[in-house]
Amino acid sequence: LLGLQHLFAMFGATILVPAITGLSISATLLFAGLGTLLFHLITGRKVPAFLGSSFAFLGAYGLVTASGAEIPLTYSSFGVACAGLLYLVLALLFKVFGAQKVMRYFPPIVTGPVIIAIGLTLSQSAIDNCGNNWLVALVAILVVIIFNIWGKGMLKIIPILLGVVASYVFSMIVDAPTRATLVEHVSQAAWIGLPVKWENTALSIFGNNFDGGMLVTAIITIMPIALATMVEHIGDICAISSTVEKNFVSDPGLHRTLTGDGLATAIAALFGAPANTTYGENTGVLELSHVYDPLVIRIAACFAIIISFIPKVSAIISTMPSAIIGGVSFMLYGMISAIGVRNVVENKVDLTKSRNLIIAGVIFVCGLGFSGGLTFTIAGTSITLTALAIAAIAGILLNIILPGNDYEFGVNPAGDENR
Repeated sequence: LLGLQHLFAMFGATILVPAITGLSISATLLFAGLGTLLFHLITGRKVPAFLGSSFAFLGAYGLVTASGAEIPLTYSSFGVACAGLLYLVLALLFKVFGAQKVMRYFPPIVTGPVIIAIGLTLSQSAIDNCGNNWLVALVAILVVIIFNIWGKGMLKIIPILLGVVASYVFSMIVDAPTRATLVEHVSQAAWIGLPVKWENTALSIFGNNFDGGMLVTAIITIMPIALATMVEHIGDICAISSTVEKNFVSDPGLHRTLTGDGLATAIAALFGAPANTTYGENTGVLELSHVYDPLVIRIAACFAIIISFIPKVSAIISTMPSAIIGGVSFMLYGMISAIGVRNVVENKVDLTKSRNLIIAGVIFVCGLGFSGGLTFTIAGTSITLTALAIAAIAGILLNIILPGNDYEFGVNPAGDENR
């Protein structure tokens, strides 16, 4: 029962990523479960963390090349897999140099504005989806807000799932085509099936129609997004440590947790699932239940794996009206940006300093101004960097170059946990 509680906590947000991007829902659930088990194996079964779908990589799908051609999901997935391998590089740096020296290059004046830019750049897609049926979208928005603010116990932890379910039921009541589509898809879907199809995997790109330039563009464009998700991971581990009252930053160590998260992300992406990340929703369940045994999380992971082999579940989710996705995304994308603001505030970033204003300003202009990205040619291959990639790279470089970086990881635990 405790495992099912963790399953419900992660379910709404985890399935929303493939619903938005077009990735396989079954593969997402399978590799959320397998990724969690792999993470627990690498961390010595000590950390009660669940790995679900990462929202930070939403901007990695639907990319276009310099010629305007859309990059297929399979190529984007390969780029996400390479981003997962960056975790291993950071894990090695933590092992060799320690957290304080490495985190100096990821201060809140860089990570905060980048997170704000991620939410703002995604906002237009939420509005476009809401436009298909604003009434249904408003139901989703209101349910998420109500349970997020006034919900008690478990209901407060799963507002996204409740918003999806409530608006789905409402759309079936007011929209006959939605009912008909749901019945048709569910009746045609099998009870048992394989969650992974070869043509949806990143490995399938290495065939007759392989495009090397498109692959290089996807890798170089997507990999910098890992800079935000790696900091997110560190914040989640700090939050779990605070909840459980054990120092997981030291034991098993960030080098082990980053390795587990990175390998889980890389493997999931190769098989057509979204990037993984440690889930704050499940940390909320730990705080609610006061049951900190990592075995409970592994039971939830096994439930996710079992559900991935039931195509009827994917059929129900895949028929979800786009207005529902729009309504929930409306809240999520706004909250991503708001979390970036909170990141800056809780870490007491001094914006009276010119260096901080310059770094934040450059990140915002790059993240929001380069709407078409930046295209250049290397060895005859056209490569496009997205706005977010440019913003992240510019922010990190400016933080290194400009004098006055006084950030120290560990001095403000509350701020570090938030980040």
